[in-house]
Amino acid sequence: MANVVDILGNVSTVGGVTPADRLIKLRQSTEALAIPLLALLVSAVLFGIFIAALGKSPLDFYSLMYTGAFGTWFSWQNTLQRAAPLLLTALCVAIPARLGLVVIGGEGALVLGGVAAAAIAHPLQGASPAVVISAMAVAGALAGAIWIGAIGALRHWRGVNETIASLLMSYIAIALMNHLIEGPLRDPASLNKPSTHHIGKANMIGSMPGMDVHWGLAVGVIACVLTWVLLERTTIGFAAAITGGNVRAAKLQGLRVGRLIVGFTALAGAFAGIAGMIEVGAVHGNANASLVAGYGYTGILVAFLARHNPLAIVPVAVLLGGIAAAGGLIQRRMGMPDATVLVLQGMLFVVILLSETLYGRLPWFKPKPLT
Repeated sequence: MANVVDILGNVSTVGGVTPADRLIKLRQSTEALAIPLLALLVSAVLFGIFIAALGKSPLDFYSLMYTGAFGTWFSWQNTLQRAAPLLLTALCVAIPARLGLVVIGGEGALVLGGVAAAAIAHPLQGASPAVVISAMAVAGALAGAIWIGAIGALRHWRGVNETIASLLMSYIAIALMNHLIEGPLRDPASLNKPSTHHIGKANMIGSMPGMDVHWGLAVGVIACVLTWVLLERTTIGFAAAITGGNVRAAKLQGLRVGRLIVGFTALAGAFAGIAGMIEVGAVHGNANASLVAGYGYTGILVAFLARHNPLAIVPVAVLLGGIAAAGGLIQRRMGMPDATVLVLQGMLFVVILLSETLYGRLPWFKPKPLT
């Protein structure tokens, strides 16, 4: 019997795309979904062995994890609250990835975005909340854009490795944040925990109707959708894909590679900066050391697990947010450290990196050549 690809290859084309092309694309999409799911399963098994080695029950652990993340409406709200910043910090990784760049500096952009938002809110006390919140959003986005955009500029014009640069600049950003909140921007009333002045209760970002989850979740989801449209349905996104595939070919086509790199990294940083602004405006009310919560680093895992697809980032962020939300319940019920879930996240990240070697290499997903 003739191979199905051979048969479909002889069918007339519509718009230059044959049914065989569609089948190949379907296979590729299936593989792109199967690899992360396989990585999740392998990570769960390996971590279960780790839990068993500690003398605990893996089944009890995963049962409590599910309960703490999705078992009740309260758990769901806690999960979505933690997923909100992950949506934006994951975009900080996924957008530069379109250009073939590995930027992992979302944590630095987040904390600086939060500091910038808190700094501009204090002198605007007395203005309408809409004005203050808008100014905070602009300041946070601008701080993040400058910070990550500088990494893109270093990559293009000086050849500095963006992965190393973004990681090191995160530590610089955290040190700069500590200097500002303990020095020039410190509220004298903050004694045991240095922080900036409070932005004011009237300027706090409220919760969405019907749930105890702030509007940052909606901002993150909208940002993911708009980013998908930018990357997949615009000429700019297509130009970025060409640049990511072959910089030399992009230059030969007349594309302004420098502008694309700096522009996309700045946009990525802006999203992380907005995440910091939302943390200040919806959770803390000021900038303090609690901004360094690891959302930028977890966003790296979210982006890789979603294969840098902005739409896939949404469910993956909810999953990782749920894992983090379940840490407290696991600590109380099983007597294990709250940081146990961080071990699971780390193991998941390692398996995801290893699974990259399988992508595009599984024989049953490879289409046979047409004859």
